[in-house]
Amino acid sequence: MLNPDRTLAYQIRVPGAVNWVGFATLYRKEVHRFLKVYTQTLLAPMVVTLLYLLVFLVARGKTSSAVLGGLSYGAFLGPGLIMMSVTQNAFANTSSSIMMNKIQGSIVDIMMPPLSAAEVVIAMALGGVTRGLMVGCVVAIAVLPFVPLHIVHVLPILYFGFMASLMLSLLGVLAGLWSEKFDHMAAVTNFVVMPLSFLSGTFYSVDALPSPISSIVRVDPFFYMIDGFRFGFIGFADAPIWIGVVLVAVLNALLLIWCWLLYASGYKLKA
Repeated sequence: MLNPDRTLAYQIRVPGAVNWVGFATLYRKEVHRFLKVYTQTLLAPMVVTLLYLLVFLVARGKTSSAVLGGLSYGAFLGPGLIMMSVTQNAFANTSSSIMMNKIQGSIVDIMMPPLSAAEVVIAMALGGVTRGLMVGCVVAIAVLPFVPLHIVHVLPILYFGFMASLMLSLLGVLAGLWSEKFDHMAAVTNFVVMPLSFLSGTFYSVDALPSPISSIVRVDPFFYMIDGFRFGFIGFADAPIWIGVVLVAVLNALLLIWCWLLYASGYKLKA
């Protein structure tokens, strides 16, 4: 039988201390959750990306070798498709995890342990980041035989790869907290994530667009994530890299604070 004093000691946290054991356990749970169904979470995005690649390269035909001053269309398209897969899967991981926990009533298993709101949000967000980056690596390996991927600047690739997956992972936390049913989740995916992804310059250079549309696209934060990530592979970008660096960092900080405040208040979590 446990010593009552010892049991009480497990329930009391030192103010400001981090529960590293609980934090790591929740993170591992999130990673294990998507690895158990790797055919759906890792292999399926790879197949979808290869289909995008096939359709766009075949559709462009002979013109695929003349884009952006001699750069092949495949070399331009590849990094954009990788980043699109990273962001979409980072979002899907956290949003589906919270939504399923709420529907099944198992969200209490996350709320009851001695974990602070910040620890829960960051652990779940890092789980989404892990899935996004793993999908990015799988997709990169899959497209490599078809398009040239030459690393010109490694730091932008690492920075925007991590920060973009973190942004969509945190956005997934927000969507999961807000959604009360799968229709709500589908609305966020179809009317926010997908449009921002397709209007971000993934499949085309923003400089090739007419002036009004080009200006609108430059308001899309996804544009700066993809543009900065692509810069690491092709060596030039449609917008100054420093704008993307600052913008992504600021948005991540705001999203993290927003997620923390909502979770700490029990928003749509407590009956």
